[in-house]
Amino acid sequence: MERRLGKPIVTVVVIVALLGAAIFYGAYHLLKRTEPFALGEHCLVETPDGTLDLDIEQAQVAATIAAVAVQRKLPERAMQIAYVTAIQESKLANLPYGDRDSVGVFQQRPSQGWGTAKQLQDPVYATRKFFAALEKVKHYRTLPLHEAAQAVQRSADGSAYADHEYNAKILSAAFSGRVPRAVHCWYPPPDKPVKPRPEAARKQLVRALGTDSSAENGWLIAAWYVVNAQKYGLRQVRYDGVTWTAASGHDGWRKDTKPVATVQIA
Repeated sequence: MERRLGKPIVTVVVIVALLGAAIFYGAYHLLKRTEPFALGEHCLVETPDGTLDLDIEQAQVAATIAAVAVQRKLPERAMQIAYVTAIQESKLANLPYGDRDSVGVFQQRPSQGWGTAKQLQDPVYATRKFFAALEKVKHYRTLPLHEAAQAVQRSADGSAYADHEYNAKILSAAFSGRVPRAVHCWYPPPDKPVKPRPEAARKQLVRALGTDSSAENGWLIAAWYVVNAQKYGLRQVRYDGVTWTAASGHDGWRKDTKPVATVQIA
């Protein structure tokens, strides 16, 4: 004869099943939330047009390109042209090698008059050289991005730059500062205490941007400090009513209890 489970037993089974499902659901979403931490060091770029994951070096290069463009009073489109080029040539990395004698973010060649290998591995210098060449391209502001890039680079296959236009537009929106709070980074705490070097950070920013004043470029400056925070031991970046902290970098920008009108670092 088949035995039926009693009502209390059925109730217990249902409760256990529900608890198991709840635990699985919670564990899954916890893992999803903490998954980026497995990457160690990382930056997230979020704009209405899309989201990009960058490593720290890529984010630093992207911030430098934006700063140099603003220093030269170039439009956001010039940034986009630089981004499609840098993504294709180096994946936004400051490479010490390349095809033949090519080096750096844009894979510029010393033998072609771009500068010395040492100079071209300085992202600020390399970006200035790229923009100087771009400014000589007629109608670069209206040319398709990949055509403008090819006019500067004269690579074997200029059509490849077109593959990166979507990402370039996300980067320019974020690092130009047009989209506020678009960039945040996180990284493991250092093994030993690191002394913050805010003055060194300001000096390098001024070299790329020409100023450390946030009167006109507040979110560009804030993003630059965030992506360079690990390099200079910065613990905090504050601006426009929100704060990013290194200790909880993954949480992004959080409302500040004491809003400030200019970018402040510590």
